[in-house]
Amino acid sequence: MVSDERGHHRGSDGAPGAPGRPALISRATAPTSAASRALARTPDPGTAGLALLLAEAFLEASAWQREELVRVGAELLGARRRWLGPLLRGVLGGYPRRPGGAPRELARWIEAQPVFVEAVSTARAAGRPIVPVRYLVGERDGPRTPEDPEASEAECRDLAWLARELGLPPGELEWFADTRHWNRRAGLLLQHYRYVWRSRPGRVPRLLEVPGIRLRTVQRRVLDRHLLPIPLHPAAHGFVPGRSARSGATLHTGSAVVITLDLVSFFARVTPGRVFGVFRQAGYPEATAHVLTGLCTHSVPEAVLRAMPDGGTAEERFGLTQALRAPHLPQGAPSSPALANLAVRRLDARLTGWAEAAGGVYTRYADDLAFSGPAELARRADAFVRGADRIVTAEGHAVNPRKTRVRGSSVRQSVTGIVVNARPNVARTEYEVLKAILHNCTLHGPESQSRGQGDFRSHLAGRIAWVSSLNALRGKKLRDAFERISW
Repeated sequence: MVSDERGHHRGSDGAPGAPGRPALISRATAPTSAASRALARTPDPGTAGLALLLAEAFLEASAWQREELVRVGAELLGARRRWLGPLLRGVLGGYPRRPGGAPRELARWIEAQPVFVEAVSTARAAGRPIVPVRYLVGERDGPRTPEDPEASEAECRDLAWLARELGLPPGELEWFADTRHWNRRAGLLLQHYRYVWRSRPGRVPRLLEVPGIRLRTVQRRVLDRHLLPIPLHPAAHGFVPGRSARSGATLHTGSAVVITLDLVSFFARVTPGRVFGVFRQAGYPEATAHVLTGLCTHSVPEAVLRAMPDGGTAEERFGLTQALRAPHLPQGAPSSPALANLAVRRLDARLTGWAEAAGGVYTRYADDLAFSGPAELARRADAFVRGADRIVTAEGHAVNPRKTRVRGSSVRQSVTGIVVNARPNVARTEYEVLKAILHNCTLHGPESQSRGQGDFRSHLAGRIAWVSSLNALRGKKLRDAFERISW
């Protein structure tokens, strides 16, 4: 028995079954190829293999009803086994509706049923392992259509549908998805990403993984068509349409205490399993979710990791190397921020509950976590931080202890660079520095202050607009100074 690329079991000759539903082939009548002869020597598919065969047979049944599923199971096993009925009670109890597109998920459920475990163990102990007399060798003629009464939306979202959605031929879809991560071993000209190390004085360097033009276009389509429609947790304010650093900071104004935490290697610690879970929860079948995960994750080649510049402690550098070597969300892909927000929804929910239990508020802007609350929270701030750290660690991330801040109302409180003591405002030092730059531009010309900044005029206009959004009076003073510059 061999498996095709979708995980469907086929006969040794790979021949498709009859149109409309999978065909079954008897081991006795199977072609005498090398594969069938190997199967004859080791006919026991094992517990996991038997569960997957049953799951695929059940999913292709004409109706999701007990009697029909018993019939299909008996046809696969060659007899109506006594344990099939109790097994299907457990299956239908867990899945009242057909879990279309999820044979492996259903197989894991079957494998966990006590009656199935007992039946397999008893048969194996007696020297008579449960062996299917027939094997699935094909699939229905084309995917189910929405008009099919037994079809689900997930079953219509197969790989052919995904290729059409992303504007790629199937071969190119597989090449860009690179689900086995062969591309990290390819030559420079064939690699999907280019890499830029950014040094940070006294800190571990940051790696930008920039996808090529075609892959970036595909990832943007995934973002626009498949990620943006998925609702986010209300605590997320970074890279979210309609929310911003200001919207998150505003929720913390006028608090007795503001606590800020920073996550280490935020994107690099989002694993493919988390990303796969996002797409599965959104209703995509397993094969489609697997390919979408491949399109949006990446593992960095060893040569790039060896070129890491100096910076950070040995422990921090080792942790970053390990995270980048494993498949992760690449920092530089257009799909990564949205996927990171979706992948940490449970973290956001747990931290929101932790803050609310202390009478506080929680928000997150990318890897910056912010909490605020009353005087009671200020009195037990250390215990609160330890609890938040435990939650973050349990969710697969890590807090940078050197960037943890606890600020009372008597000092300047800031969230994502915005002062929040009384109302959202720009820090006075930032305002004074920008005012001095504008003054020097008026006296000595903008070239004296640009310091190699491309399109310096737009750069200054953007900084002034940011100040204006937080403090209209200061913004007006800066705009007046900007108008006096001779460009």
